[in-house]
Amino acid sequence: MNPQHRTLSPDVGLRRLLAWSALAIGLLVGTGWPLPANAMRIKEIAAVQGVRTNQLTGFGLVVGLDGTGDQTTQMPYTSQGMNNYLQQLGLTLPADAKVQMKNVAAVMVTAQLPPFAQPGQMIDVTVSSMGNAKSLRGGTLITTPLKGADGEIYALAQGNLLVGGAGASGGGSKVQINHLSAGRIPSGAQVERAVPTAFAFGDTIDLGLNSADFQTARRVAQAINERMGAGVASALDGRLVRLRAPANPDARVSFMAEIEEIPLEATVPVAKVIINTRTGSIVMNQAVTLGPVAVAHGNLSVSISATPVVSQPNPLSPGQTVVAEKTDIRITQDSGALIKMDAAPQLADLVRMLNGLGATPQDLLAILQAIKAAGAMNAELEVI
Repeated sequence: MNPQHRTLSPDVGLRRLLAWSALAIGLLVGTGWPLPANAMRIKEIAAVQGVRTNQLTGFGLVVGLDGTGDQTTQMPYTSQGMNNYLQQLGLTLPADAKVQMKNVAAVMVTAQLPPFAQPGQMIDVTVSSMGNAKSLRGGTLITTPLKGADGEIYALAQGNLLVGGAGASGGGSKVQINHLSAGRIPSGAQVERAVPTAFAFGDTIDLGLNSADFQTARRVAQAINERMGAGVASALDGRLVRLRAPANPDARVSFMAEIEEIPLEATVPVAKVIINTRTGSIVMNQAVTLGPVAVAHGNLSVSISATPVVSQPNPLSPGQTVVAEKTDIRITQDSGALIKMDAAPQLADLVRMLNGLGATPQDLLAILQAIKAAGAMNAELEVI
């Protein structure tokens, strides 16, 4: 056999093909070839209707505190809750008994019951003080039933608290790090009752978009029909897409798993400017555009200063010393030139021109509202 012409076995050829494929993929990644930046999956913009979490809450008691619990003279529900708990254990306190329980704190326990949760599953709980307890650090939550909005018990919580803080006080001084009146218990509640969902029932499954948009709803329905077949999905409105799902539970799960991984080209969001008047924060998305407009901006400041003035009487006179104040009021107004702002089709151009005004975030709130009222801004203003 000629050594220059060797026949490879199928296994050796397959291994070499896989090696060359891995090398090619590594070279593509290393060269930084751009991937579709505006591509997303359906699971990132939509969720199955009816498949959601449920809020649970309950009243509980934290024991084992090192003298940092509630002052029962001011928080009567703490002692009442402890008396009720002791009665369930067969212990009855005298009616005139005055118990000072500095190691006990009344708390509110909250948790999120995830969808498809089954009895026996463990969930996390958050414990928050209701009274004047100084700290919940080192405490233990005793058995607390967690109820839903319908008043039924869905989980039981109990366990040791994790409080991410520390504090010390003495001699009128106090030092505290982080928050001491709230803590968390990982896997601190056990589910006792499952919440039925509509996922496994009926012939259809409804997908709800995270934000209402007719264009997005149409594209979701088209992408599903191209992958799963015509007539599988239909857009009912700007938020709801209805799917014809198989009746078999296993096939239905596989059906939804495949639909959630379908890629979808991102749509241009609705132009919106979010204004927070409490903090002066302004956030705008990339769809915001600005037309030609002229803006004049100037600052007006008022300064009031009071200087004490002492009037002394002449020597050997019957007069008295008088203390008065001399008030000086100044009004300063900075010059505000009329600035022309050209059309800004890009977000970067809009940000650069707004920064050129030299206005503070608080002033920009009024400027953006005035530009919107003048019809020069293509965006929706939302004040939060």
